Amino acid sequence: MKIRKARVGDAERIALLCGQLGYPTMAREMKRRLMAAVGEKNGACFVGEARGEGVIGWIHVSANSLIEVERRAEVNGLVVDEQARNRGAGWKLLEAAEKWARARRCKSMSVRSNALRERAHAFYVRHGYEVYKTQKAFRKRI
Repeated sequence: MKIRKARVGDAERIALLCGQLGYPTMAREMKRRLMAAVGEKNGACFVGEARGEGVIGWIHVSANSLIEVERRAEVNGLVVDEQARNRGAGWKLLEAAEKWARARRCKSMSVRSNALRERAHAFYVRHGYEVYKTQKAFRKRI
C-alpha cells in the first residue's frame, strides 16, 4: 500500500469512506471541502492507496499552536474501508500523520474518538496513544 497526499480527484472515494465513518457526504460537497483542506498551511490529508483497489483510507491532520500546551497536532478524521481493515492501512496512515506533525515541530498528537467506537479506541492504544481526558463536545452553528 502506498501513502500519498490526497488530491481533489480523490473526493468521490473519500466521500464514500466518510459515509462508512458515519458522516454521509455527497462527492460534490467533498470536493469543495477537500480543496479547502489540501490548501491549508496547518493541515494535511493523506490517503492510503492499495494496488488494484484504489483509495482504501484517509487521514486528516492539523497542527495547532496553543497557549495552554506545547504545539500539537490532532487527527481530525481517520477511516479505512470496511473491506480493507486489519491489514495495516490505518497504522500506515497514522504514521504518515505523525511524521507530518513532527516536521511541523509538534510535541504531541491528539485524537478524539466517539465513545461508541471501541475498536478505534483499541487501535489507538495499540499504537501508543493513551486516554488522558474525558470530556463533552459542544457545537453551535454560526
